[in-house]
Formats: sequence, structure tokens, C-alpha cells
Amino acid sequence: MGDSKTVHSPLVTYVSMLSLLTLCPPFVILLWYTMVHADGSVFQTWGTLREHGIQGFNDIWPKPSVTACKIIFCYGAFEAALQLLLPGKRVEGPISPKGNRPIYKGHVAPSSTDSGSSGNFIIDFYWGMELYPRIGKNFDIKVFTNCRFGMMSWAVLALTYCIKQYELYGMVADSMAINAILMIAYVAKFFWWEDGYWNTMDIAHDRAGFYICWGCLAWVPSVYTSSGMYLVNHPVHLGTQHSVSILAAGILCIFINYDCDRQRQEFRRTNGKCLVWGKAPSKIVASYTTTSGETKSSILLTSGWWGLSRHFHYVPEILAAFFWTVPVLFDHFLPYFYLIFLTILLFDRAKRDDDRCRSKYGKYWKLYCTKVPYRIIPGIY
Repeated sequence: MGDSKTVHSPLVTYVSMLSLLTLCPPFVILLWYTMVHADGSVFQTWGTLREHGIQGFNDIWPKPSVTACKIIFCYGAFEAALQLLLPGKRVEGPISPKGNRPIYKGHVAPSSTDSGSSGNFIIDFYWGMELYPRIGKNFDIKVFTNCRFGMMSWAVLALTYCIKQYELYGMVADSMAINAILMIAYVAKFFWWEDGYWNTMDIAHDRAGFYICWGCLAWVPSVYTSSGMYLVNHPVHLGTQHSVSILAAGILCIFINYDCDRQRQEFRRTNGKCLVWGKAPSKIVASYTTTSGETKSSILLTSGWWGLSRHFHYVPEILAAFFWTVPVLFDHFLPYFYLIFLTILLFDRAKRDDDRCRSKYGKYWKLYCTKVPYRIIPGIY
């Protein structure tokens, strides 16, 4: 059986899932239309829809073209080929709830018993049934949707928006340059740290359903890059002082976000036999039982970045998103949608992760929360 436990009440869970399933696809279209054809104004888009109703919405919905289909297919096939053919080092993922440890070695994907149905079609479709789904022996679906297609398209679109602005205006504004540099730096950081990604909730706990797969294939390329999409038709000239300040602050946040993940990854890799901020790390050795009844142990880091709060790495991630968005300035609200969405997503993810760890580690998690009392923002939350 699949794990059908939910963090929120059943009513909130069902309403949330049905809302996201039905509203997210049309929202992506409305976001694109507003950024490209309505001057970034939600009110202008609302006026169009109010005047023309359902027909107006149908009119603004872009129709598939042969060229677009070719571009997306070729891009996907190219990324799939890279995933299958490029060599890579052997990396072990975390032990799964059923006691399996997935192995990633070049193009060889994991196979395990971590699959099953919750008995509810909506939950299965939304959250997924397979933790490590594959096509054949070698093609890992989540690695493709999350990393090869989703994250790479983020960087590709950031560059594409720069090219489009240059095509329109004969130059790339400093605001667009900062936006693109910071987003590409963030994506580069992700791939530099990619073997650590196998330990995150996306891979180790969230199954391959609508939430992850459609999110990475459609939501990430459209929503995560939306500030750059806005800047294409709205070049902002910040000046050298403001540009350098925003760029430096953004790079610093991306580095801190990376260093948080690197610190924990090194701690796990050495089984705690490393230095954290120049001294031996503080830790808790926690035991837990898998769904198959085996007793395992894990170590929880309680010093360094991870002594400030249990999910401190979300703070620089949110701030980095702010710094690559703020070049749009404040004429319209919509370019900041991603920043607001990201904040809600990460705060919800922190709660889900805490609830999962509380269930997994029991008394050891209670001790951990005593040592590290703040969930995300030190001294506040």
C-alpha cells in the first residue's frame, strides 16, 4: 500500500488537491498572457475576461503549433539523451521508508519496492504511486522531469528572455542581466550539488505524480522564470550602484544556500567525522524503524547553519528569489507571484518535513527540536 498519510485535515487536503489540479494549468496561461500581452497588469487581464467571458479566455489560450511542438520535443529528447548517455559517478540516495537505498550511477536509475496505491484515485494521481519510477531499466522519470527538463529549462528560458529583449530593443538592460545571471547561478548551483538533491523531499519522499511531474515540466519553466518574462517587454535601467548591490546580495544568498546543503551533505558523507565552522559538529544519533520492520540509525546535525534553525537553507533561497525579482521594481504585483508562491511552498514543505521526521524519529526528533527550536527563521519562527 502507498503512504496515504496527509499533513492537513482530509477536507483541506482534498480541496487543495482538486484546486491545484483544476486551477494551475489555466493559471499558467493567464500568467503568460498577462506578462506578454497585458503589460503585466492583472486588472487589464481581468477586464478582458470580464468583457469577453469564456470566449475571451478561449481566445487568449495559445494554440499548439508545429514549430513549438518540434522545439519542445527536440529539447526533451536532447535532455533525455544526455541523461542516458553521459557518464557519472556512483551516488547513493537515502534509505527509503521501505528500507531500500537507491543507487545512482551514471545513467543507471534505482529500482525498489517503494510503490503502491493509497486506494484513492485523486490522491494517487496528485501525489503519485511510484517513488522511483523508470521506463525500462535505465530511464528515471523523476530525474528527467525534475532535473533534466525542469531545471535546465529554467536556465534556457532565462537566456531566451535576454535574447528576446535584445531582439526587441537592441540591448539587454542591466535589470534583465541581473535577473538572468542570478537565476542561471542558482541553476548552476543546483547541478553542482545535484548528488545532494537525491536526499531531498522531491526525490526521497514525494512520489511521481501531478505534483512533481507536471510541476517540473510546466510550472517551473513558466512560473519560476516569470520575472524574466515580464522584463522582456519592460526593461528597467537600474544604474551601476543598484545593479552591483543587487547582484552581490543575490550571489551571497545563493552561496549561503549552497553552503547549507554542502555542510549537511559532508556531515552525512563522513558520518559526522568532519568540521563544521572549524570545530567538531554537534549531533544526535537517532534510530528508527522502516515499514518492513528493520531498525536503522541516522545522525541529525545540530550545529553550523543547521543549528540556527531546522530549515535555515530556505531563508537564503527565498532571499535569492527576491533579489532576482526586485529588478522589475514595483509597478505591478504579478512579477512577485513566484516569490510569494516559493515562500508558501517552502514553509509548507518545512511543516511536512517536520511532521514526517516527528513520525519517523519519535523521541529523538523531540530532542532535536529542543536543541534547534526554530523551524525556519532563527529567533522568529
